[in-house]
Amino acid sequence: MSLLLPRPLREGDRAVLVAPAGPVPEDELRRGAEVLRSWGLRVDVAPHVLDRHPVLRHLAGADADRAADLQRAWCDPDVDAVVCVRGGYGSLRVLDLLDWPAMAAARPKVFTGSSDITALHAGFTATLGVATLFAPMTATRPFLDSTIAQEHLRLSLFEPERVRVLTRPSAVTVSPGVVRGTTVGGNACLIADALGARTAPPHPADGSIALLEDVGEEPYRLDRILTQLLRAGWFDGVRGIALGSWDGCGEPAEVAEVLVDRLGGLGVPILGELGFGHCADQFTVPLGVDVELDADARTLTVLGGER
Repeated sequence: MSLLLPRPLREGDRAVLVAPAGPVPEDELRRGAEVLRSWGLRVDVAPHVLDRHPVLRHLAGADADRAADLQRAWCDPDVDAVVCVRGGYGSLRVLDLLDWPAMAAARPKVFTGSSDITALHAGFTATLGVATLFAPMTATRPFLDSTIAQEHLRLSLFEPERVRVLTRPSAVTVSPGVVRGTTVGGNACLIADALGARTAPPHPADGSIALLEDVGEEPYRLDRILTQLLRAGWFDGVRGIALGSWDGCGEPAEVAEVLVDRLGGLGVPILGELGFGHCADQFTVPLGVDVELDADARTLTVLGGER
């Protein structure tokens, strides 16, 4: 069953930019905000987005400050969308600093991000019961340099009925079949990193459609990540798999061999190279909504959700 789907955005809605993970270049933050404002949104930047951790330079400020920015934006009744502007690393460090009951009491709103933000997507869907958008990061070059990525995100935010069918010429049938289920997942290594934590989200429910992608992981490391997920039973409830990009993960043929070796034995439909994640012209894909995965036709179709 799909989760609560926040209403589409409208001109004049307010979006707050947050940085739960890595440092944010000021120029790219400014340019991304300008894109969002050109869509008619009122855009505010959370107080600590441009901070730097005093010691750990891979983090955008102190954990408590990053968590406070996110929680304050989500709980603000005047905010309609919370937009994560950068990935990198750091979202796992803020999970246990968020007041999840307070956030659950706030009205649902749009939440976007990808890469390291996978850790937060899992928390939002499992704890808050709200569907989210696995979307390009607005303060990154792949978003700023691609009108296709920008337009797909804009439509996903304002007119989602126009981007219900996801496909592209590069998509490939890895394992045939047609199946329906609810989307889960995101960045594969972040999913694996969350396993075993006291507050880890539950494994995908029966009938889930897993979305997986990654970046910068050599084939042997992808093998290790997928093997860990398999051994942990993460795929037990998965009914189908849609694969995104594997940028910087080695030779495509070798990566494909690892994916087939580790996932092919599940006996579920698998669609590859769908174009979400760390790639040019990346798609925005909703998490926590019902979809139809047609590996034969090479499409992922959003069926809708509760509003």
